[in-house]
Amino acid sequence: MDPLNKLRPVYDFLLTAGVTYGFNVLMAVLILLAGWWVSNRAANAVKRALSRTNADATFTPVMASLVQWAIRVVAIVAALGKFGVAAASILTVLGAAGLAIGLALQGTLQNIAAGLMLLLLRPFKVGDYIEGIGTTAGTVNEIGLFTTRLTKSDGVIMFVPNSSIWANPVTNFTVNDRRRVVLNVIIPEDQDIEESLASLHRIVETDPRIIHDDKTKPWIAVSDYIDTGVKLNVGVWTSRTDYANVQADLLRQIKPGIKPASKPTAPGTTAALDAPGQA
Repeated sequence: MDPLNKLRPVYDFLLTAGVTYGFNVLMAVLILLAGWWVSNRAANAVKRALSRTNADATFTPVMASLVQWAIRVVAIVAALGKFGVAAASILTVLGAAGLAIGLALQGTLQNIAAGLMLLLLRPFKVGDYIEGIGTTAGTVNEIGLFTTRLTKSDGVIMFVPNSSIWANPVTNFTVNDRRRVVLNVIIPEDQDIEESLASLHRIVETDPRIIHDDKTKPWIAVSDYIDTGVKLNVGVWTSRTDYANVQADLLRQIKPGIKPASKPTAPGTTAALDAPGQA
């Protein structure tokens, strides 16, 4: 008997299996490639559509990611179906795997839940300057499912886990259009208080960036008597964008603006400034 005839059944089996499974593998690969391509196009379409509406910038990337991965999951299930794996079986396996992964990655799931809460309650949005615990501070660039991306004042990019932001106090410096500059000025005991107050009023009144309406009038008064002299409190309101410049200019002008008393004073007694802060 011809040895080739003995191997023909094996050859026929391999050829049939290769054609059958090779076709399925090829179709699965094509489904995955098509799914990834469609998911990317759909995510970009969602971003473009939301950019033409009044949708919040914090909502756009998360919605695009959800659409993208929803399509990819469908593509993965369809690809596995080419090998005879039923969708119900896939969902069962995914559920069991999801439970195991969820127990192992509790911190990651906390970040996702915190990211969704940040998007729903919106304590801040893209473009706001915030400060959290530790070194967490900067302008919000993006709120993702896992992390929030910030740009610090020196231009460095910081990625902060959402759970860290959600579980701790956060100060939003942008939500209010006005901010209050508060300074404490210490003058010697023998210096004329009324003259010092008048000098401070002149400095404040000549700055056009300081707001003088009924609700936010400048506050200039004696706040305390201490061992080194008299503490005067200066509190003025200005716009959020002018806050840093107004504070710096007041610090620069106040000390030389307060004139010494007309009567002789002890050597070395000049007006002094506390660090900015509440009285």
